[in-house]
Amino acid sequence: MHGNTPYAGRPDEGETTSAQRRAVRRDLAAVTASTRSLLTDEFVVGGEVTDGADGLGATIAVRPPAGQVVSVRLDPDDLKNELAPELAAGAAFQVLRSDAAPDHAS
Repeated sequence: MHGNTPYAGRPDEGETTSAQRRAVRRDLAAVTASTRSLLTDEFVVGGEVTDGADGLGATIAVRPPAGQVVSVRLDPDDLKNELAPELAAGAAFQVLRSDAAPDHAS
């Protein structure tokens, strides 16, 4: 059923609550918005809340217009707006790095 049966037992202390998930989602949205504001529209910024064996976590990824995707998986306590400049810089570096790479197609 939906966990509301009398024999379902008490929730494990390790289980995440909807309030915890909402808080992580809110913090994740703040970091992705801050990161997005530092970059041009060619960069795609996204985030995802995950609930794995280690508990609740978050992944933030930035896809630059050229180069490799920059991503980081964080614990909920590590979601701080101070990450935004570092993620933006990493994505910008990927663009610079891809421009500096020799073109082997010619």
